[in-house]
Amino acid sequence: MKNYTKRSRFFIISCCCLSFVLGAFVWHAAENTITVDVVKQAQKVIGLEFSDAQADSMLNNLNGQVNTYNTLRKLNLPNSVVPALNFNPVPVGFTNPDKVSGFAMAKMAAVKLPADKNELAFYSIRQLAELIRTKQITSVELTKFFIDRLKKYNGKLLFVVNYTEEHALKQAALADAEIKAGKYKGVLHGIPFGVKDLLSSADSKTTYGAAPYRDQELKIDATVVKRLEEAGAVLIAKLTLGELAQGDTWFGGQTRNPWDITRGSSGSSAGPASAVAAGCLPFAIGSETLGSIVSPSTECGDTGLRPSFGRVSKYGAMALSWSMDKLGPIARNVEDDAIVFNAIQGPDPNDLSTIASPFKYDGNIKDLKGWKIGYLKAAFDNLRTQNHANDSVTLAKLKELGAELVPIEQPKMPFGSMTFVLSAEAGAAFQELVLNHKDDMLAQQRKSSWPNTFRSAQFIPAVEYINAQRARTVLIQQWYERLKGLDLYVAPSFSANLSLTNLTGNPCLVLPNGLNRRGLPASITFMGQLFGEGKMLEAAKIYQDATDFNKKHPTLNF
Repeated sequence: MKNYTKRSRFFIISCCCLSFVLGAFVWHAAENTITVDVVKQAQKVIGLEFSDAQADSMLNNLNGQVNTYNTLRKLNLPNSVVPALNFNPVPVGFTNPDKVSGFAMAKMAAVKLPADKNELAFYSIRQLAELIRTKQITSVELTKFFIDRLKKYNGKLLFVVNYTEEHALKQAALADAEIKAGKYKGVLHGIPFGVKDLLSSADSKTTYGAAPYRDQELKIDATVVKRLEEAGAVLIAKLTLGELAQGDTWFGGQTRNPWDITRGSSGSSAGPASAVAAGCLPFAIGSETLGSIVSPSTECGDTGLRPSFGRVSKYGAMALSWSMDKLGPIARNVEDDAIVFNAIQGPDPNDLSTIASPFKYDGNIKDLKGWKIGYLKAAFDNLRTQNHANDSVTLAKLKELGAELVPIEQPKMPFGSMTFVLSAEAGAAFQELVLNHKDDMLAQQRKSSWPNTFRSAQFIPAVEYINAQRARTVLIQQWYERLKGLDLYVAPSFSANLSLTNLTGNPCLVLPNGLNRRGLPASITFMGQLFGEGKMLEAAKIYQDATDFNKKHPTLNF
């Protein structure tokens, strides 16, 4: 869920080592009791200063706290246990952007089965669904087609952890039988898909992309998997993620970019982005905590949706940061994302962080007349922004389509400093790796990699974590006030906006907006009001229909 590429190195690691919690000192015998000298050394880490008398007065409390920590650690809590505190991104005075729910797909011309079935690789969900609905192809045939294609390219791209082939063929046969009996469920019925392997499925391992978990079997279906299968979709593969949702390197190697296999696919939704871009899946489910849908979708030229926090259930998903994790689809185009999102969104009694909210989408709107679209003026004016030329053309296109562009500024708050809440939560989620020294089993051992983040996170004080969350409350309120009156806004994909909105919980849609100087995909992000996915998707579809960037594909000459 977190990505560290050269583009996004600014994220969060630097602040972790400045934090401290005395619970990190595990004292096993009387001679290791916390003393005044220990406190005096420890205070340097947290940037505070205590007198000798004050330090001495703390000793009983601190030694007692260490015993408390050791007692609680013996519970060996699994990753699936959530904290008793739920993050709520809703600001004071909030009203939902959508008053009622409704879902209308764009009108579509008839679809014919191509003479060369290889062309199916880059068909949209809508096109494939029409072929299934009109019985020009069966779900079993389509499922075998995409399984074969995954196997053909996996050797070079390394995007599959495990195939769910036996399960998939049974589900596809069931879909065909239901359709034949006149029980057509809708556009996802019979459509193959994959999920990032931090989502559990009852019939397969769930490895988190990390060696300590490579044989883990959770024996449950994640809510997202369950909802997609209830809509008739067919799970055919568990896809790679950078280990424990960082980057694109997992225990099997580095997932590659199909546009240039000398490059990684970025991460941490590495496999979903690579497989969809290579035409090996119509769509896949990824996740984001701090860039893990935006970055690989950009690298691989996909259209990826990061929903509002609380829109999609995380039940059955690996927890990295309980207050920042989001699940969303990576697909060929905006409407495909809307289709999948419509199937997976909504409250779930198994995930108390989910929030009920209307979702209204109409894919038939043709222009942006009357729309007020904000843009981050300072970010777009920055000539050093890596995608400045393409982003400027995007703004011109939005204006041409009828939008009123409104300059906006981000709150003057240190939101980059707030992102250490991710490290604190990740350090809690995977503390057992530190305690048992299993963090040494992880493939990535750089100073910026998870093992060091998890270790240094043990030194983050609860007081500082809570105050960062309080500052986050102020940030959420300020950002809500600044976005009032706008239908949505746009931002460069890689700017401070990425950290800001992963903290506030606003939805994001990343889509191609050209090629860079090396001929590789570049992207722009459409940003919604909280729970404003409907207008965000509508506007992005209008823009995407007026361009052809999402229709460009890698040649796969390998």
